Amino acid sequence: MKYLVGETSQGTAVFAVRGDEAVNLTALNAEVGTDLMGLIHAPGLIGSMKDAIAAAPTVPVASITPALPVAAPGTIICMGLNYTDHIKEGGYDIPEYPTLFMRGRNSIMAAGQPMVRPSCSETLDYEAELMLIIGKRGRHISEADALDHVFGYTVFNDGSVREYQRKSVQWTPGKNFDDTGAVGPFTVTPDDLPAGASGLKIESRVGSEILQSSNTSNMIWNVAQVLATISEYTTLEPGDLVAMGTPPGVGHAKEPGPRWLIPGETVEIEIEGIGICASPVVDEKVAAE
Repeated sequence: MKYLVGETSQGTAVFAVRGDEAVNLTALNAEVGTDLMGLIHAPGLIGSMKDAIAAAPTVPVASITPALPVAAPGTIICMGLNYTDHIKEGGYDIPEYPTLFMRGRNSIMAAGQPMVRPSCSETLDYEAELMLIIGKRGRHISEADALDHVFGYTVFNDGSVREYQRKSVQWTPGKNFDDTGAVGPFTVTPDDLPAGASGLKIESRVGSEILQSSNTSNMIWNVAQVLATISEYTTLEPGDLVAMGTPPGVGHAKEPGPRWLIPGETVEIEIEGIGICASPVVDEKVAAE
């Protein structure tokens, strides 16, 4: 199933996507709620709605303004250095243990919303990433069971302000500027994708300029391995978000370069079988004192 959480004149709702059309699931059953948490907490609900969905009227996907798939994620955990060629272009050694960091809620926004270049730096970079949404709580999850904890997969642009990422060995500042991490708009359940969302083309571009192009099968640590590793130290909760790292081709490593994002551009991240996350780039508006 392919879902879209978004807004229409009738409010925010969860939609089931069929090509260019979508069914308003929230209008069919209020238990669905206004983001994916209703379906995450009631995994049998969508099956009980099968006949109603088939008979329901549709609206154009283009008429829906995307919202975050999960309105208030509890934890946002991101992988760094998960594609060998990206590690090499950044000048890092290949790590023996996954490189993990966290993003705060204010740093992410829905697909289609502006990606904000901060007033303090022009070094805004893009990162095409697979992101997964946790569907089942777990701690000390085995690799064999890890994929059972995934509700669905979406697209993430891990926008990074490189100047601030490089200010210390901790990446937190550069990865947490407000409105730099675009999520969505579509979430696809595991039954409609290869196991662990492996083998999918992943690409970033601005217009006809292809910035990154790779495949999720090139990740060093796959989804099951990452979830097993994270759950060694923390409990994964329904609605948590986990980003899986970016392939080579990021702006700071371009030759000649660097190639930073510029206000007025629209950056697109596309993952095969899931969809396109597009974000217009704007400058931060700073109120005069």
